[in-house]
Amino acid sequence: MATTQLSLAPKTIKYLMFAFNLFFVVTGIVLLSIGVVIHGVYHQYQHFLDNSFFSVPSLLVAVGSIIFIIAFFGCCGAARESYCMTITFCTLLATIFILEIIGGTLGYVMRAQVATVAREKMLDTMPKYNESKEIQRVWDTLQQNFHCCGTVNATDWTSPQMGNLTGIPMSCCDNTIGAVGTSNCTSTSPTFHPVGCITAFANFAEKHAAKIAGVGIGLAVIQLVGIFLSSYLAKSIRNCYQTM
Repeated sequence: MATTQLSLAPKTIKYLMFAFNLFFVVTGIVLLSIGVVIHGVYHQYQHFLDNSFFSVPSLLVAVGSIIFIIAFFGCCGAARESYCMTITFCTLLATIFILEIIGGTLGYVMRAQVATVAREKMLDTMPKYNESKEIQRVWDTLQQNFHCCGTVNATDWTSPQMGNLTGIPMSCCDNTIGAVGTSNCTSTSPTFHPVGCITAFANFAEKHAAKIAGVGIGLAVIQLVGIFLSSYLAKSIRNCYQTM
């Protein structure tokens, strides 16, 4: 039986498919890396975020991992001029396209929810500052990293809702506070953080949500090229077999 050979134009598409698959693998690495990094960032401040914020970076990690399998079908389909494998690649690529659009949309939606969710979580965890070492560590890290104090401002720590708290945590002042001869942090301390944490943290989380939205939608649009190339190649292969 004679081997089916593609014409010149489909041959060009075939080589473009190889090039696209190389790029496709790179996008998988990008998605995987961004998903892991953002998941790690969110995990550090998990007490201030809803579980839904972890689903999107987890989706990016899953999609990034699956892309390596999909690229295999694309390369094999192009190399062997296999209609079945090329159609499988096209179908899986379309599925990834939809998942990335969903991930990007969810990332955009989360931007509007960050401030509301974080504010509620912060106010809920503040009274537990002296009861839980984990909560204490998370709040101290937050206030030191963002140079802030309390949710809205430092008075949150001394409000009646704080229960057994008797003052402002040391993390509301920079480490240099010891140099001026006091071990307490007050609103008059030279290195006191006068701003609340909600604004700084919300901006921080919104930027990462925006990254998810941008990467998800941006790569999805680029992968439309792959869907077009694979569908055209599959059509060319089918026509070749039909004319034998």
